[in-house]
Parts: sequence; C-alpha cells; structure tokens
Amino acid sequence: MEGRMQGKGKVQQLSDSNRRIMEADAAPPRRVYQAWKGSNIFFLGGRLIFGPDVRSLIATVCLIVIPVIVFAAVVPQQLANGYQNQIGGWVASVSIIFTAYILVLLLLTSGRDPGIVPRNAHPPEPEDIGESSNLSDWPGGQHGSAGLPLTKDVVVNGAIVKVKYCHTCMLYRPPRCSHCSICNNCVERFDHHCPWVGQCIGKRNYRFFLMFVSSATVLCIFVFAFCWVNIGKIMDTHDCKLGRAILKSPISAILMLYTFIAVWFVGGLTSFHLYLISTNQTTYENFRYRYDLRTNPYNRGLVQNFIETLCSRIPSSRNNFRAKAKEDSAAFTSSLSMGRVLSPPKMSVDLEMGTKRQAVAVEDMEDIHSQIGSSMRLEQCGTEPPHLVGRKGCSEIASDIGTFAEEFGMEGRSTERKKIEMHTNDNS
Repeated sequence: MEGRMQGKGKVQQLSDSNRRIMEADAAPPRRVYQAWKGSNIFFLGGRLIFGPDVRSLIATVCLIVIPVIVFAAVVPQQLANGYQNQIGGWVASVSIIFTAYILVLLLLTSGRDPGIVPRNAHPPEPEDIGESSNLSDWPGGQHGSAGLPLTKDVVVNGAIVKVKYCHTCMLYRPPRCSHCSICNNCVERFDHHCPWVGQCIGKRNYRFFLMFVSSATVLCIFVFAFCWVNIGKIMDTHDCKLGRAILKSPISAILMLYTFIAVWFVGGLTSFHLYLISTNQTTYENFRYRYDLRTNPYNRGLVQNFIETLCSRIPSSRNNFRAKAKEDSAAFTSSLSMGRVLSPPKMSVDLEMGTKRQAVAVEDMEDIHSQIGSSMRLEQCGTEPPHLVGRKGCSEIASDIGTFAEEFGMEGRSTERKKIEMHTNDNS
C-alpha cells in the first residue's frame, strides 16, 4: 500500500509539472522588446526605447523647463510694464513654444533606436569571413570564438579599415560601429553615450541630438538677452546703477547667471560637434583614433560632410521591437540509472525562459525514467500477496506511467509499457 501511494504521489508531481509546461506553452507569445538582451528600457509596448540611465532624463527636463517657467512668469511682465506694448506677451510665448520644441527634440534623441545592430543567434561561420581576416591579431595566433579572427579588413572609400568581432553580439561590427558598455548594444556610427539624454548617440539620432544642443544654446542666449534688457530697463527707469537694478529684479540676475553657465556647456558642445561634422568624425573616433595624425577615410570635404550628416536620409530601424520574438529549440539529454542515455525530442522554448524551461524538463524526464524503471519491476506485482500490493494499484500506476511516457515522445519504451499493461490485465 505504501508503494502504491508513493507511486501515485510521483505520478501526481509529473502531472503538475506537465501542466505547468503546457500552460507556459499556451501563454501569449513574447515580443522582441520583452526578450531584449540589451540593457535598454522600453515604454508604451516597445514604441519608445531608452538607455538604462533614463532617469537622468528627468533631471535634464527639469533643468530646461523650470528656468523657462520662472522666466515666462516674471521677466516678460516687467518688460511689458515699462514699454507700453505687447513685447512681454511676445517674449513669454516665444520662450514657451521654443521650449516645447526643444523637448520634442529631446524625446526624438533619447526615445528612439539610435542605430542598434541586431545580435546574431550564432557566431558566423569561419568560411564566410573571407581571406581578409587577420588571424595574427590573437596572441600566439590563436582564434576567437568558434575559431573566428579578432578583426578583418574592409575597404572604405579606397582605404582599408579594420573591423572588430564583438563577442557579445556575435558579429563583425560594421565600419564606425562600436559596442556601448552601458546599453550593451552595438550601435552604428557610434558617437558616444550621453547621460543627459539617457541614450546612445548614433546613426539614427545624431541629427536630433545636434539640433537639441544647438536649440538649447539659442534658448540660453534668448533668456540671457531679455534678462539683460530687463535689467537695463530698470536702470533707465529708476536711474540707478547695476547693483540696485539687480536688487529690484533678482530673478533676472539669477537667470542671467544660470544661462551664462549653461551656454558654455551646450554652446561648447554645439561648437565641438560642428567641428566633428566638418571633418566627418565621431566623438569616439576623435578621442580614439586622432585623425589629425592619420588619414580619415570618411572625410569627403566640408560641404559633402555637412550634407551627409545633416541632409541624408535617416535609415529605418533594423529592429522591430513589437514583433513576436522567435522561439528557439533546445535539445537535452539525461542519464538513466542503467547507464544508458535517451535523447528526447526537442522542445520549443522562449528566448528568456529557455534555460528555466529546459531545466524543468530535464527533472521531469529523470522522474519519468525512474518511474518507468520502477514500473518494469511491477511485473512481479501479480505474484505479491494482496495485502502488500493491490492488483488494481499496479494497473493504475502502469497506465499512468505509460501515458506520461507517450506524452514526452518516449517511443523507445513502448514495448516495456505494453508488456506491463498485458501482464497486469492478465492478473486482473
């Protein structure tokens, strides 16, 4: 009786495990953004993609919006009181509209795919690399993953450029592509990772980034200029010096100091990137390769460089984050107590849940193997005394074991299962 209860208990455990696997298979398919291997954060069902430091974007928005709100609430009103016209309303409207425009540029910079190169599921085949690969780049002439060389040569505008193999993404990076350690992605025409926008700056958002920093520079100059005009108006109206005028409008003085400091940051950044565009460089290339000491294969001249960077068509994203994630197949083997190995059928698993699902299946298969081994010993049940093992119990356990064995595709055990059923039926 005790053996019968233990057998039913194990069969019930197998049934529960099988039910959990079937429920997981019946779950809605995962989307690409849900199975994404990078460090990105997605919003609105994968429509917006940010870097892992997206929270810094809140600070950036506050640094822009709060000073503009204070400026629009105080300075235009003081200007209107002195000039008897609509200049105050005009200044306030322009500052608010221009700020909204800057926030849109900020969202386009930080909330879109910067040019992420999709990862490979498997390393490229060594025979597909070509003869231009450099095997000697590995120490001692050794190869990298799956026998792949560390670099290979490609021709760009008549010049030979080395491209590196990315072990994380399992691909040879395109020219001007680099792997961002923060977002954990390879990005085309990688410029840098900007913590202020919480995103990599690459091929698909560099233009919006330049427009953002240059527009922020113009806004700083706009606020500074009208705060200075307001201070000058106060000095003329009250016939006082600068210090007294600042005491009468401390908000204007604070905003002037704030925008003076900010314009050095965003203005300097704008000037630096205008220089990079004129020479067709990226920030990463400028700091790493120093093209002023070597020939830049991407430099096409001042006019063509600006046309290529600012007027060329922005390519479509190579990733469909809302598409259904492709299922993968995992084959596994488990050892039997007899020393034989059985190769069960492949089971489809999700991208992120593959390891977990495979581990559960292995445990289930081991339990089934042990149960089949024990069920083979149940052939002797008919010869046991009725008070030790019931004939009906032998039949139920053998039937359940046979059902689960068939469910997991164990055709190799069908002969033993039929033999058990025939024997128990004869005894019945």
